[in-house]
Order: sequence, then C-alpha cells, then structure tokens
Amino acid sequence: MSGTFESFGRIRRHERRAIDPSSAMEALRVGRCEPAGLLAFGNGRSYGDSCHNDAGSLIAMQRGAQIYAFDPITGIVDADAGVTLAELIEYAAPYGFFLAVTPGTRFVTLGGAVANDVHGKNHHKRGTFGCHVESFELLRSDGKTHHCTVTQNPHLYAATIGGMGLTGVILRLRMKLIKVNSLDIEQHVTPFANLSEYFDLADAADEENEFAVAWVDQLATGRFEGRGVLITGNHADNGNFSAKRSRLPLRVPFDLPFSALNRTTLGLFNSAYFNVNKRKNSPHLANYESFFYPLDSIEHWNRLYGPAGLYQHQCIIPFDAARSVIPAMLAASRDAGQASFLTVLKRFGDVRSPGLMSFPQPGYTLTMDFPNRGEAILRLLDRLDRMTVEAGGRINPYKDQRMSPAAFEAGFPEWRQLERLRDPAFVSDFWRRTALALGADAAAPMAQYARGHA
Repeated sequence: MSGTFESFGRIRRHERRAIDPSSAMEALRVGRCEPAGLLAFGNGRSYGDSCHNDAGSLIAMQRGAQIYAFDPITGIVDADAGVTLAELIEYAAPYGFFLAVTPGTRFVTLGGAVANDVHGKNHHKRGTFGCHVESFELLRSDGKTHHCTVTQNPHLYAATIGGMGLTGVILRLRMKLIKVNSLDIEQHVTPFANLSEYFDLADAADEENEFAVAWVDQLATGRFEGRGVLITGNHADNGNFSAKRSRLPLRVPFDLPFSALNRTTLGLFNSAYFNVNKRKNSPHLANYESFFYPLDSIEHWNRLYGPAGLYQHQCIIPFDAARSVIPAMLAASRDAGQASFLTVLKRFGDVRSPGLMSFPQPGYTLTMDFPNRGEAILRLLDRLDRMTVEAGGRINPYKDQRMSPAAFEAGFPEWRQLERLRDPAFVSDFWRRTALALGADAAAPMAQYARGHA
C-alpha cells in the first residue's frame, strides 16, 4: 500500500510505502526484510521525521488493533500497540480508570506513546508514559518475539521506551491505568504578569496539584512581556465517567493556500485568550477533553499553518538556567519576527523514566510552534538549539525535523547505547540524519553488545 503517512508537522509531504502488520510480522519472523529497513507507524502525531522511513517501508500499526483484557481491580490493560489512547480511555472509563500519563492529544497509539515515552501535565507526580508500562512483546528481525520487562530482557525494555521505534516492532503491551473519582478536572487558572512571577508560582503549583501547565503570550512586549496563565488541576470527585465526545468537533476541511497564523492574528488571539482566562472563576469544573486535549476538538488544525507545514521546537532548560534562558528564547523569537501559535511552559520533576532515551529531565520545558517560512525560521530554530545546548538542555527528538547531529549528541549522549541495541532492520529518517551521520563506527555491533550484556 502507499499513502502520505504524514507527520503532524507536514514539512515533507509525499507518497510513502507501507505494509500491513500481518505481512510485516511474517517477513520479520522468516528474516525477509527489505534492505532499506522498516519502521512502525502509529497515527502520525509526531511532528518531525522520527516516524518516517522514506528509503524503506512503514508498518501501518493501527490496522486490526484491539484491546484484549482489562483488570478492573489492578487497572492493568493488555492491548495491541496500534490501539489509540482515545480507544483506551473510552474502554476503561466506565470502570473508573484513566491514563496515568497522557500527552496533549488522545489520538496517539499506545506503541507510539511508548516509543516516544510521552509526558503530560503531571510529570512532577507520575513521570513519563513508560513509567507505567509493565511489559511488552517486541518482534525483531532475528525472527524472535522478546518479552520485555524491567527484569526480563531489561536492556531491550529500556532501549525501546523512548527508542523511537528503532529496536523492533512492539506487538502488544501491558500497562497500568490509575483509579480516579471522575474524568472531570477541578481546574484553577492563575494569571501571571511576567515569567519571574510564573517561576515563583511553579514549585508550589506542582506540589499542590496533580496537573500543571502554563500558557505564555510569546508576542507580548513592554509591561505585558512574559504574561500568561498558569493552569492547574486535579481529578474531581463527582463520579462522572462519560468518555464520549461532548460535542461534534470543528474541522479545518482543506489546506489553506497560506498560513492563517501571523503576528497580527496571533496577537489578537493571545490578547483575547489571556483576558478570557484571567476572568475565569477558580476553581471551576472542566471536562477531561478541554483540559487535556483542547486542540483535539479541531480536526486537522495543523492545516491552519498553510501548505508549507509547521515546525515545533520543544526543549528542556535546567532549573538553574531557566529564569534567564527561557525569557531570552522568547525574545529571540520575537526579534526574528516569528510568531508562535502555541507557547507552553511546564515544570518537569525528578521522577526517572525506565527508558534509555527519554526526553524529560529536571527543569522547565518550553514548547513553541511556528509556520514554516523557509530559511528565516530555520535560522531561528538553530539559534534556539544553540541556546538550549549552551544551557545544558536538550531538544525533543520526536518533535524535531531539522536539528543538527551535534545538537542531538549534546542532548542525548546515550544514543550510542541505543544504536548498539537498534534492530538492524529498523531505521528512521531522523536516525539517519542525526545518529548515523555522527558515524556508525562509534557504536559496537549490536550482536556483540547483546552478548556482552546477556
């Protein structure tokens, strides 16, 4: 089969080869893989090229995916990797369970959530998605299905969580959900006048709440510079477990011939968003969709960026540098004349992931996204990369489309260990342009590493 199999950033749009899961499994089990390699493809919510393998083939993982079992006592679910978070939420909600960790969209697959070790608004409490994965079945090109846990095949377990699909294909997994008293969230909205005020609030917000995230007006200058709203929340106690969509989603039905997001439109939006939110009563009840997945209510919202697509830049800045570096990054974006539609700031805690290449580490994570305006935006993104690396931070690989090999290595020196455990039949465009560009000879052969760590 073929199709665009786009990433969410839609920077490089063209036909891509894909095969169905059953054909891929058969080929892997008999060692008949194509030379250009394979890569599992979930639902295309990664922003960059970590979900692409343009020289080889993708495996369309959603086909035929199902949930096999759920224990309403322990909250452990057994499901195919191609099941989406949305499907799992609807399945488990009537039993009073919800995801321990969820990213900002529910339209990612379980396999994609593991491969990217996604995080949410409660990293300070529960860490990453991988912290709640008990086991998974990993099929590799040696023809074997490897059962992976913390104690069984532990190196493959660690390399696969956050390993961007490079260690093989996750067939199914067992993970633990959490018991909640409602899907609804008791939400507080606290306006802040500047980033210094936000940083003063952030520690206490994390200590007192399950969820915390800040929206920042990236375009504000003068006395409004650094303003935003801190949104915190906890599961309510009203016993509402309805996971059905509360309304029909809005939809961007076609590609706009230009980007609708520019300094003028975003300036108006930011002012309206700030003023509406600062007037909200706190606390107030929010349904889980609007709290966790506000943009899921607009289908194909990425089309608003126009036919050239969008770049998202997400980085982590360590605690000791955040108060100076993050304001400087926002100023650099304004000085470059670039307007970020979505500017989000979150505080990561010290809950360690079991994954080898997990993105979160203690500090603050800043996310900005920009319409693709060619060389101008690429120069800005390179500058943001340099500021991140100089501060001792790192750039999120599964949000990236263009970081240099040097910037990747500076943030993820663990890449060599992943390369040693990478299945030789699996590769991505991201890995080719970063890790492999650094030199495959920097990593010992996979088989040699496996024997040495058996």
